Amino acid sequence: MEQHDSGQHRQDEHQTRLISRAVKRAQEGDREAIGFLYARYADNVCGYVRSIVRDQHEAEDVTQQVFAKLIHVIGKYQERDVPFFAWILRVSRNVAVDHMRRQRAIPVEEVRTSDESQDRTGAERMSDLRDALATLPRDQREVLVLRHIAGLSPVEIAERTGRSEGSVHGLHHRGRRALKAGLTSRGAMPSTLRSNAARNEIAR
Repeated sequence: MEQHDSGQHRQDEHQTRLISRAVKRAQEGDREAIGFLYARYADNVCGYVRSIVRDQHEAEDVTQQVFAKLIHVIGKYQERDVPFFAWILRVSRNVAVDHMRRQRAIPVEEVRTSDESQDRTGAERMSDLRDALATLPRDQREVLVLRHIAGLSPVEIAERTGRSEGSVHGLHHRGRRALKAGLTSRGAMPSTLRSNAARNEIAR
């Protein structure tokens, strides 16, 4: 069992290094690196966007727009702040919302206004939450973000990160415990990662 976990850990680290290198090359203008990130994340982005626009064909169009935009905005990404997947979901959400506004003229501005209002009133609490997350090991932080921000199930996280389901459950348990301890040490009030404010602050 320990041997299996060790092998899984090495595989996780290898994937993390590949993605990190691809992001750095993409930030330097390497189009092949963008292609690598597209191959790695396009299905994830499309599934997430489909949950927003509620149409498969539109979701595919928006996914193409996301990666076209990525060429111009990836330079803003800071690896130390948040896992890349969480960051690209934030970009995807913004592109999807803009698409909906253009195509359907629905009042989605209320979504952003509500988020911004919560961000302003909960700024200190969200700062504590981001600081506590930043202290977690990368693999624990990634699982927490995928579970509570992206809303993926443990099975989906396992499939999309190449980890075993048992590894995902273990990382989730340890991550939640460490996050709670980090918030407690900061004197922060109990908070849920499912709040809109938390989603936007962590993924920003």
